[in-house]
Amino acid sequence: MSKHYMWEIEVSHVGLNKYRLIRGRDRYVVEQKAQAQKLAWDEMWQKKLTADRRTQAKERAIRDKNDKRELAQIKTAEAQSLLDELDGILRHTLTVDDAIDWASLEDHRPFPLPRPIQEKPLPAPVEPVLSDAKYQVELNFFDKIFKSRGQKKRDDAQKQFQNDHADWLTKRQSYEKAIQLSNAQFNADLQDWVTEKAAFEAKQQEINQSILASKENYLKLVDSAVVDYCEMVLSNSEYPDCFPQDWDIDYSSETKILVVDYSLPDISALPTLKSVKYVASNDEFTETHISETALNKLYDSVVYQIALRTLHELFEADSANALASVVFNGWVHSTNKATGQKNNACIISVQAGKDEFLAFNLAHVEPKACFKELKGIGSSKLHGLSPVAPIMNINKEDRRFVSPYDVVNKLEEGDNLAAMDWQDFENLIREIFHKEFSSSGGEVKITQASRDGGVDAVAFDPDPIRGGKIVIQAKRYTNVVGVSAVRDLYGTTMNEGATKGILVTTAQFGPDAYEFAKGKPLTLLNGSNLLHLLEKHGHKARIDLREAKKTFTERL
Repeated sequence: MSKHYMWEIEVSHVGLNKYRLIRGRDRYVVEQKAQAQKLAWDEMWQKKLTADRRTQAKERAIRDKNDKRELAQIKTAEAQSLLDELDGILRHTLTVDDAIDWASLEDHRPFPLPRPIQEKPLPAPVEPVLSDAKYQVELNFFDKIFKSRGQKKRDDAQKQFQNDHADWLTKRQSYEKAIQLSNAQFNADLQDWVTEKAAFEAKQQEINQSILASKENYLKLVDSAVVDYCEMVLSNSEYPDCFPQDWDIDYSSETKILVVDYSLPDISALPTLKSVKYVASNDEFTETHISETALNKLYDSVVYQIALRTLHELFEADSANALASVVFNGWVHSTNKATGQKNNACIISVQAGKDEFLAFNLAHVEPKACFKELKGIGSSKLHGLSPVAPIMNINKEDRRFVSPYDVVNKLEEGDNLAAMDWQDFENLIREIFHKEFSSSGGEVKITQASRDGGVDAVAFDPDPIRGGKIVIQAKRYTNVVGVSAVRDLYGTTMNEGATKGILVTTAQFGPDAYEFAKGKPLTLLNGSNLLHLLEKHGHKARIDLREAKKTFTERL
């Protein structure tokens, strides 16, 4: 990985057999590019599925010979369209403005969830009153004569009223309780909505501020920001599905030179179908493919076009005038037919100055002739995959690495590790891990002394199963190491693209630290582990935390 990258996301699509490693220093830009790539591939896959279903349905439905001839013509047209697309790779980019529209990267979507609406309550139960017609007693002739009869009717009406009023009181209580619950639910839903909306908008603002900062850093020609910008430019470039579209980039603001290591498609990835014909006598379809000579010629043309197109896109998009020159190195991952071994070779390399290149009229150039005019390097037959030396290599050396100095051999049995100079302690850790890894051919490098909690040393283990890049942090502590230090180590391990993280301390780790490390590619080595590791390689020392604390206090 280039020294500029801090974040990376693997994006893949099983159906399309696509894979990309999207990298950059800005987390949100990387996330957005990854999301955009996923959406593009999903859309591509859906189109492919729809087209395949239609073709299959049509083939199943076809019975008539004329329909089969028509299908053969359609397949021929599709095959020719793919070949024409390859032939027009360079022309395609001339119709596109490759500059990044920063505003389009910002997120200004409205909060997607609608504001909760309080449901209109059902009508409240109506309180019965004694004057209601229902409770009015109509006395007839006999009711007036027989007083008790009339009184009974009055008592029944009064009792009915009392029963109805009691029932109303019950319903009224239930109604008021339902109203209270509805209001409480609405208020809770509204508060959740307000909280989610605020979090959504805060995230939006954070993303947009990050994009604005990236833009400002790009205009200031900050190396990492220029790399990120050029990454976006190349990510926006549309190529056929069979192209890997992967690259590595390095940039120096001092020289204004951008170096691009670009992955080219292998010749086996190119389509070769030329035409499809229906043979009525056999009732079958026959395919015609382009000849090997034509395929070789097409492949060479495609490679030249990719090189010129990449230069054009980067220069045209260079709104900050960050690029004085671009070096394009084209690499091909292939399988050696003679040995069956995987191979990765640079087969083409070219450097172009911005003013020189923009003076070319790419609409009328012949790609190979233009490449030669730029004094590009490559064999006369690119399809032979003959390797060439790149005009300029990407500097993949991590500039954080510094020269170590000897500590462990000067260590004496009575030395208290917890009281060591912190820089000596970091060198000690590097040395002891160098001894640990060197037996298997590994190496350990120490980084610049920054005391920022970042990487203190990096181990490179060549073992094909358990090996890889290993981040090592050294903590000369006198107190218990909490979970925050382990979280930091995990984040650093992920950001560095390492396979494992190791945290070494002179003290002890708290239970929360061990709990967090469970199931993660992390190793925690406390003071006892460190002493054991030293003794394993023939060195003895001691750790006295109280003595160290006293020593540090006296120094103050």
